[in-house]
Amino acid sequence: MRPSGRDLNEMRSVSIETGVTKHAEGSCLIRMGDTHVLCTASIEDRVPPFIKGSGLGWVTAEYGMLPRSTSSRMRREASAGKQGGRTVEIQRLIGRSLRAGVDRVALGERQITVDCDVIQADGGTRCASITGGWVALKLAVNKLMKAGDVTSDPLVSPVAAVSCGIYAGQPVLDLDYPEDSEAGVDGNFIMRGDGQLIEIQMSAEGAVFSRDQMNGLVDLAEKGVGELVTAQLEAVK
Repeated sequence: MRPSGRDLNEMRSVSIETGVTKHAEGSCLIRMGDTHVLCTASIEDRVPPFIKGSGLGWVTAEYGMLPRSTSSRMRREASAGKQGGRTVEIQRLIGRSLRAGVDRVALGERQITVDCDVIQADGGTRCASITGGWVALKLAVNKLMKAGDVTSDPLVSPVAAVSCGIYAGQPVLDLDYPEDSEAGVDGNFIMRGDGQLIEIQMSAEGAVFSRDQMNGLVDLAEKGVGELVTAQLEAVK
């Protein structure tokens, strides 16, 4: 039995509320169970120096957790004077995941920055950030298209992510914190809406896993991502 009482292949409840901030070109609040992330997308008419003049656009991301997003207050990274290694790793993951669903030629020479701020954490914050980040990105791109700044949709496919793992010897979908902290194997699966894999981060701790078990977790992830893509497309209608 999972601590939440969910079936092995059952996602947490998912909701995506759009237009939650006044100034950002695209924004949403994604809730995956008790993990809540605010995602905003900002458009700038510039690109990083390494692609300037190439005609290619760029999508990047920043990620952070608010001090009381967890059970005890964490110190703001700004007060420490630098970002932690986990934060840097996650925001790079979000950026490269979202870029995998973008036609950068069609985007044109501009940058969209997706900011993901964790309001409340209960496992799977990077997966929620990627999933909600795509919604914010899509809403920002819709504004570019409406204004005639891009002639075709540069987003070739939705991008979503979900965690899967082996908890108490059983493969489970969409781990919350009690499961994540005790799982012998856990992974994050990032996929496009067309079924193409972008990245798998998977590791064992206190256990090992077989190829068949890994394939089973990929199957679970495909189910979960399919449900998330449905929620994404409903949110941006």
